[in-house]
Amino acid sequence: MTIDLHIDAIAVGGEGVARDPSGRVVFVEGALPGEQVRVQIRSEHKSFARGSVDEVLEAAADRVEPVCPHIGHGCGGCGFAHVSLPAQRRLKVDMVTEALERIGRLDAPLVDPGPQLPASGFRTTVRAAVTEGRAGYRAAHGHDRIAVDTCRVAHPLVEEMLLAGRFGRADEVTLRAGAATGERLALVAPKVGEVELPDDVLVVGADQLAAGKRAWIHEVIHDVRLRVSAESFFQSRPDGAAALVDVVAAALEGADPLAPLVDLYCGVGLFAATVGRGRPVVAVERSRSSVADAKVNLADADARVVRSAVERWRPSQAGVVVADPPRNGLARDGVAKVGATGAQRLALVSCDAGSLGRDARLLTEAGWRHEGSTLVDLFTDSPHVEVVTRFSR
Repeated sequence: MTIDLHIDAIAVGGEGVARDPSGRVVFVEGALPGEQVRVQIRSEHKSFARGSVDEVLEAAADRVEPVCPHIGHGCGGCGFAHVSLPAQRRLKVDMVTEALERIGRLDAPLVDPGPQLPASGFRTTVRAAVTEGRAGYRAAHGHDRIAVDTCRVAHPLVEEMLLAGRFGRADEVTLRAGAATGERLALVAPKVGEVELPDDVLVVGADQLAAGKRAWIHEVIHDVRLRVSAESFFQSRPDGAAALVDVVAAALEGADPLAPLVDLYCGVGLFAATVGRGRPVVAVERSRSSVADAKVNLADADARVVRSAVERWRPSQAGVVVADPPRNGLARDGVAKVGATGAQRLALVSCDAGSLGRDARLLTEAGWRHEGSTLVDLFTDSPHVEVVTRFSR
């Protein structure tokens, strides 16, 4: 079913928001505020529906022709490729502001667009589908592989593997590179078969990792060399990781520079190894792979790495906390653990505007004060957001 709609606003996930003739909310993928669009309805519920743009009848001034030709072939990798770069930043500020106001119940929250990062050649981690030995991206709606002969957002070290690699009977491959070190790794799932890649690429199968094999690369952020294993989480771009460190450090300014720091959901130890330098640090992480990396990366620091889910961790006393939770945010248990540290300052790194709104509400109810949020746009041409928020009490 198709229906013509006027787009009134942008939703937290980047969809346009409209109302059909009955007053029901319709979330429209690929639509921008102010546009008149013909919408293909994909799913219907009692109080809302979801659809995607079938035809743009009246375009917004912020709409552009995607630079990447593969968007027109159905590639689902860059959901904001049709939005001008300045507008992408404005819309992401709008998403975060709306989440903090509506979900977080904050009045006029301060939201800064943050540093502007390069718009191409930045991704040092790419996860790709494999069909008949060739890697590509998933279709926007479905599981089909879209073959690509270029990738605007991939770092050249990764793009070469993506385009030239042959991956045998694999279903999926994760390609990773260290921009500063030149090291490269391919994680092939479910197992390594007849893989063809440049000789410098370290190739490992998911089955080999499950059997205990270890494989990693290194990246350098603010002169700190970090080991990143095949299964460990790390930011998708090193310049973005460096920008996050800068913004987190700014969020902690004014606190005692020698006070103990707790780094929750620490991953490989990015913040503990940079912002935490010169402080006693307790770093908490549940991933076995990331904990092993963090212990290597923090070996020369005054740091203790604890392998635990945050909700089961016994809090340590701290002056400041950095928390970088997964997409569902701190939630009630995480907020309670942050509070139990006795810290007076929190730098919260959020990768979803909705979860930031929920965490902001829980934190303010627990006596914390929102003192500003800053975007770090790790995902150019995508509606995904990354936000650092400063809370004090």
